[in-house]
Amino acid sequence: MSLANKTAVVTGSTSGIGLAIARTFARDGANVVINGFGDAAAIEAERAGIEAEFGVKAAYSAADMTKPDEIAVMIAEAEARFGSVDVLVNNAGIQFVAPIEEFPVDKWNAILAINLSAAFHAIRAAVPGMKARKWGRIINTASAHSLVASPYKAAYVTAKHGLAGLTKTVALELATFGVTANCISPGYVWTPLVEKQIPETMQARGLTREQVIHDVLLQAQPTKQFVTVEQVAALALFLCGDAAAQITGANLSVDGGWTAE
Repeated sequence: MSLANKTAVVTGSTSGIGLAIARTFARDGANVVINGFGDAAAIEAERAGIEAEFGVKAAYSAADMTKPDEIAVMIAEAEARFGSVDVLVNNAGIQFVAPIEEFPVDKWNAILAINLSAAFHAIRAAVPGMKARKWGRIINTASAHSLVASPYKAAYVTAKHGLAGLTKTVALELATFGVTANCISPGYVWTPLVEKQIPETMQARGLTREQVIHDVLLQAQPTKQFVTVEQVAALALFLCGDAAAQITGANLSVDGGWTAE
């Protein structure tokens, strides 16, 4: 168990990709801090479930990823409670779609804050401890949109391209300290958020469920299959292991061939 006696902070982890990563790390022996918004009872059920199922400690931070002070407190509290933050996964993200000339300024600011600046603030807070211990893993959940663009997603594409650049810079700065920094760039991942979009798209476009999945959602993915949260989580876990010690500054695509075209 490569993560036994280590602690991982995973932002945006009350559902979807982030929760799958937190659970995978806990299965491998890590104490975890989950973070995000949602129903308090549901979040507590996930937190308690992780402890019960995997025999590790799990904490919840309600830190708002738009607020640098709260991000710093989240890292400090994790270090105080568990003794270290060994793995940091910057996964929190939001999306908004609109033509550039109609793109709301507040949505631009929020997407840049949560998808990009939050990672900077969390890394900034976690790095001193990692450097002191000569070991750490920083994993940023980017997107196929860190490599290619799509129309009407100005803020998201900008943030994810920026996250890839931040990852490279951090990797270079920490290369001699036993700390790696990488980003994982998924394509369309099957999550509850994606599933909820299907009926709306069926109605709006007059398509069947199968047509929405294959002709709309998976149009960009040559495999015509969704990435699963478990596949993303497995790659994140691999990046924490000794076999990945020389992988740093990389942008690893998990996108069914999307960015190969």
